[in-house]
Amino acid sequence: MVLVHGAWGGAWIWRRVLGPLRAAGHEVHAVTLTGDGDRAHLRHPGVDLHTHIADVVAAVQAEELRGIVLVGHSYGGMVITGAADRLLAADPGAVSRLVYIDAMVPLPGEGWGEQHSAEVVAARTAAAQANDQALPPPDPADFGIQGADREWLLRRQVPHPFGPYRQRLDFDGARWAALPRAFIDCHQPAYPTIAAMRTRVRELPGFEVREIATGHCPMVSAPQALLGHLLEIAGR
Repeated sequence: MVLVHGAWGGAWIWRRVLGPLRAAGHEVHAVTLTGDGDRAHLRHPGVDLHTHIADVVAAVQAEELRGIVLVGHSYGGMVITGAADRLLAADPGAVSRLVYIDAMVPLPGEGWGEQHSAEVVAARTAAAQANDQALPPPDPADFGIQGADREWLLRRQVPHPFGPYRQRLDFDGARWAALPRAFIDCHQPAYPTIAAMRTRVRELPGFEVREIATGHCPMVSAPQALLGHLLEIAGR
Protein backbone atom coordinates (compact mmCIF):
# COMPACT_ATOMS: atom_id res chain seq x y z
CA MET A 1 0.00 0.00 0.00
CA VAL A 2 1.31 3.45 -0.91
CA LEU A 3 -0.10 6.48 0.95
CA VAL A 4 -0.04 9.96 -0.58
CA HIS A 5 -0.88 12.97 1.59
CA GLY A 6 -2.75 16.10 0.58
CA ALA A 7 -1.71 19.74 0.42
CA TRP A 8 0.23 21.13 3.41
CA GLY A 9 0.93 17.63 4.72
CA GLY A 10 3.67 15.03 4.53
CA ALA A 11 4.25 11.36 5.28
CA TRP A 12 4.01 12.32 8.95
CA ILE A 13 0.23 12.79 8.75
CA TRP A 14 -0.30 9.00 8.39
CA ARG A 15 1.48 8.25 11.69
CA ARG A 16 -1.61 6.88 13.46
CA VAL A 17 -2.46 4.32 10.78
CA LEU A 18 1.00 3.26 9.55
CA GLY A 19 1.83 0.99 12.49
CA PRO A 20 -1.55 -0.77 12.59
CA LEU A 21 -1.53 -1.34 8.82
CA ARG A 22 1.92 -2.92 9.05
CA ALA A 23 0.93 -4.93 12.11
CA ALA A 24 -1.95 -6.34 10.04
CA GLY A 25 0.59 -7.69 7.56
CA HIS A 26 0.61 -5.01 4.88
CA GLU A 27 3.72 -3.52 3.35
CA VAL A 28 3.05 0.20 3.57
CA HIS A 29 4.98 3.17 2.20
CA ALA A 30 4.09 6.82 2.88
CA VAL A 31 5.45 9.27 0.31
CA THR A 32 6.30 12.91 1.04
CA LEU A 33 5.76 15.11 -2.01
CA THR A 34 8.41 17.62 -3.08
CA GLY A 35 7.99 20.90 -1.21
CA ASP A 36 5.92 19.43 1.62
CA GLY A 37 6.67 17.88 5.02
CA ASP A 38 10.31 16.94 5.49
CA ARG A 39 10.91 17.97 1.87
CA ALA A 40 9.70 21.55 2.40
CA HIS A 41 13.24 22.79 1.81
CA LEU A 42 12.93 21.60 -1.82
CA ARG A 43 9.95 23.83 -2.60
CA HIS A 44 10.41 26.27 -5.48
CA PRO A 45 8.03 27.92 -7.96
CA GLY A 46 8.72 25.26 -10.61
CA VAL A 47 7.27 22.38 -8.56
CA ASP A 48 4.14 21.15 -10.33
CA LEU A 49 1.76 18.20 -10.54
CA HIS A 50 4.20 16.23 -12.70
CA THR A 51 6.85 16.65 -9.99
CA HIS A 52 4.53 15.06 -7.44
CA ILE A 53 3.48 12.27 -9.78
CA ALA A 54 7.17 11.55 -10.37
CA ASP A 55 7.72 11.43 -6.58
CA VAL A 56 5.21 8.59 -6.25
CA VAL A 57 6.31 6.72 -9.36
CA ALA A 58 9.95 6.88 -8.23
CA ALA A 59 9.06 5.57 -4.76
CA VAL A 60 7.11 2.64 -6.21
CA GLN A 61 9.83 1.75 -8.68
CA ALA A 62 12.65 2.11 -6.14
CA GLU A 63 10.89 -0.37 -3.84
CA GLU A 64 10.04 -2.66 -6.81
CA LEU A 65 6.38 -2.76 -5.80
CA ARG A 66 3.61 -4.39 -7.86
CA GLY A 67 -0.09 -4.86 -7.37
CA ILE A 68 -0.21 -1.89 -5.03
CA VAL A 69 -3.17 -0.13 -3.47
CA LEU A 70 -2.61 3.59 -4.12
CA VAL A 71 -4.23 5.79 -1.49
CA GLY A 72 -4.57 9.55 -1.90
CA HIS A 73 -5.94 12.14 0.52
CA SER A 74 -7.44 15.44 -0.68
CA TYR A 75 -5.08 16.91 -3.35
CA GLY A 76 -3.33 13.53 -3.27
CA GLY A 77 -6.20 12.22 -5.40
CA MET A 78 -4.78 14.16 -8.33
CA VAL A 79 -1.36 12.63 -7.70
CA ILE A 80 -2.44 8.99 -7.39
CA THR A 81 -4.53 9.30 -10.56
CA GLY A 82 -1.54 10.49 -12.56
CA ALA A 83 0.87 8.07 -10.88
CA ALA A 84 -1.40 5.09 -11.57
CA ASP A 85 -1.63 6.07 -15.22
CA ARG A 86 2.16 6.22 -15.59
CA LEU A 87 2.78 3.03 -13.64
CA LEU A 88 0.14 1.03 -15.54
CA ALA A 89 1.44 2.25 -18.88
CA ALA A 90 4.79 0.64 -18.03
CA ASP A 91 3.42 -2.42 -16.19
CA PRO A 92 -0.27 -3.44 -16.35
CA GLY A 93 0.11 -5.23 -13.00
CA ALA A 94 1.62 -2.30 -11.13
CA VAL A 95 -1.57 -1.01 -9.45
CA SER A 96 -4.44 -3.13 -8.15
CA ARG A 97 -6.83 -0.43 -6.91
CA LEU A 98 -7.19 3.24 -6.01
CA VAL A 99 -8.53 4.70 -2.77
CA TYR A 100 -9.52 8.37 -2.59
CA ILE A 101 -9.84 9.72 0.96
CA ASP A 102 -12.04 12.84 0.77
CA ALA A 103 -9.98 13.56 -2.30
CA MET A 104 -9.93 15.15 -5.71
CA VAL A 105 -11.13 12.70 -8.37
CA PRO A 106 -10.20 14.27 -11.71
CA LEU A 107 -11.53 13.45 -15.13
CA PRO A 108 -9.05 13.39 -18.05
CA GLY A 109 -7.87 16.89 -18.85
CA GLU A 110 -9.14 18.38 -15.59
CA GLY A 111 -7.18 20.34 -13.01
CA TRP A 112 -7.23 20.55 -9.23
CA GLY A 113 -9.00 23.90 -9.04
CA GLU A 114 -11.46 23.52 -11.90
CA GLN A 115 -14.37 22.40 -9.73
CA HIS A 116 -13.77 25.14 -7.17
CA SER A 117 -15.82 28.31 -7.10
CA ALA A 118 -14.45 31.48 -8.68
CA GLU A 119 -14.14 32.94 -5.19
CA VAL A 120 -11.99 30.03 -3.97
CA VAL A 121 -9.76 30.16 -7.06
CA ALA A 122 -9.28 33.92 -6.69
CA ALA A 123 -8.50 33.65 -2.99
CA ARG A 124 -5.98 30.85 -3.48
CA THR A 125 -4.31 32.64 -6.38
CA ALA A 126 -3.95 35.83 -4.35
CA ALA A 127 -2.61 33.90 -1.36
CA ALA A 128 -0.02 32.12 -3.50
CA GLN A 129 1.10 35.34 -5.17
CA ALA A 130 1.68 36.84 -1.73
CA ASN A 131 3.61 33.77 -0.52
CA ASP A 132 6.26 33.04 -3.16
CA GLN A 133 3.91 30.83 -5.25
CA ALA A 134 2.90 28.65 -2.32
CA LEU A 135 -0.46 28.15 -0.63
CA PRO A 136 -0.30 28.92 3.10
CA PRO A 137 -1.80 26.24 5.35
CA PRO A 138 -5.38 26.64 6.55
CA ASP A 139 -6.43 26.46 10.17
CA PRO A 140 -6.97 22.75 11.01
CA ALA A 141 -10.23 23.84 12.62
CA ASP A 142 -11.50 24.07 9.03
CA PHE A 143 -11.10 20.27 8.96
CA GLY A 144 -13.02 19.86 12.22
CA ILE A 145 -9.83 19.38 14.23
CA GLN A 146 -9.49 20.99 17.66
CA GLY A 147 -7.36 20.85 20.79
CA ALA A 148 -4.04 19.03 20.82
CA ASP A 149 -4.57 17.63 17.33
CA ARG A 150 -5.09 21.15 15.97
CA GLU A 151 -1.86 22.28 17.65
CA TRP A 152 -0.04 19.27 16.17
CA LEU A 153 -1.15 20.16 12.62
CA LEU A 154 -0.36 23.84 13.13
CA ARG A 155 3.22 22.84 14.02
CA ARG A 156 3.65 20.42 11.12
CA GLN A 157 1.80 21.91 8.16
CA VAL A 158 3.86 23.86 5.62
CA PRO A 159 2.96 25.98 2.56
CA HIS A 160 2.10 23.85 -0.46
CA PRO A 161 3.51 24.51 -3.96
CA PHE A 162 0.98 26.40 -6.07
CA GLY A 163 2.05 25.00 -9.45
CA PRO A 164 -0.21 21.91 -9.27
CA TYR A 165 -3.30 24.05 -8.68
CA ARG A 166 -3.08 25.55 -12.16
CA GLN A 167 -2.25 22.37 -14.04
CA ARG A 168 -4.52 19.99 -15.91
CA LEU A 169 -3.97 16.24 -15.75
CA ASP A 170 -4.11 14.16 -18.92
CA PHE A 171 -4.49 10.42 -18.43
CA ASP A 172 -6.07 7.35 -20.01
CA GLY A 173 -9.65 7.44 -18.77
CA ALA A 174 -10.45 3.91 -19.89
CA ARG A 175 -7.42 2.47 -18.08
CA TRP A 176 -8.40 4.40 -14.94
CA ALA A 177 -12.04 3.28 -15.14
CA ALA A 178 -10.95 -0.36 -15.34
CA LEU A 179 -9.34 -0.14 -11.88
CA PRO A 180 -11.32 -0.89 -8.73
CA ARG A 181 -11.82 2.50 -7.04
CA ALA A 182 -13.10 3.50 -3.62
CA PHE A 183 -13.96 6.92 -2.19
CA ILE A 184 -14.06 7.55 1.55
CA ASP A 185 -16.38 10.48 2.20
CA CYS A 186 -15.57 12.40 5.39
CA HIS A 187 -18.46 14.79 5.82
CA GLN A 188 -18.83 15.90 9.44
CA PRO A 189 -17.90 18.67 8.89
CA ALA A 190 -17.75 18.52 5.09
CA TYR A 191 -14.75 20.34 3.61
CA PRO A 192 -16.37 22.50 0.90
CA THR A 193 -13.74 22.22 -1.83
CA ILE A 194 -14.40 18.45 -2.02
CA ALA A 195 -18.17 18.91 -2.47
CA ALA A 196 -18.17 18.37 -6.24
CA MET A 197 -16.13 15.17 -5.83
CA ARG A 198 -18.63 13.74 -3.34
CA THR A 199 -21.32 14.13 -5.98
CA ARG A 200 -19.12 12.90 -8.82
CA VAL A 201 -18.18 9.56 -7.27
CA ARG A 202 -21.83 8.78 -6.63
CA GLU A 203 -22.63 9.37 -10.29
CA LEU A 204 -19.62 7.69 -11.93
CA PRO A 205 -19.81 3.92 -12.50
CA GLY A 206 -17.32 1.70 -10.72
CA PHE A 207 -16.89 3.63 -7.47
CA GLU A 208 -17.41 2.09 -4.05
CA VAL A 209 -18.36 4.94 -1.71
CA ARG A 210 -17.80 4.64 2.03
CA GLU A 211 -18.44 7.23 4.73
CA ILE A 212 -16.81 8.27 8.00
CA ALA A 213 -18.59 10.74 10.25
CA THR A 214 -15.55 12.94 10.75
CA GLY A 215 -13.80 15.88 9.13
CA HIS A 216 -11.42 16.16 6.19
CA CYS A 217 -8.38 14.49 7.85
CA PRO A 218 -9.61 11.13 9.17
CA MET A 219 -6.07 9.81 9.63
CA VAL A 220 -5.89 12.38 12.45
CA SER A 221 -9.47 12.68 13.69
CA ALA A 222 -10.74 9.11 13.17
CA PRO A 223 -7.74 6.82 12.59
CA GLN A 224 -9.45 3.64 13.78
CA ALA A 225 -12.40 4.11 11.46
CA LEU A 226 -10.09 4.90 8.54
CA LEU A 227 -7.93 1.89 9.40
CA GLY A 228 -10.96 -0.39 9.29
CA HIS A 229 -11.93 0.81 5.84
CA LEU A 230 -8.40 0.53 4.45
CA LEU A 231 -7.98 -2.99 5.81
CA GLU A 232 -11.29 -4.08 4.29
CA ILE A 233 -10.47 -2.53 0.91
CA ALA A 234 -6.88 -3.80 0.78
CA GLY A 235 -7.90 -7.25 1.93
CA ARG A 236 -9.85 -7.99 -1.24
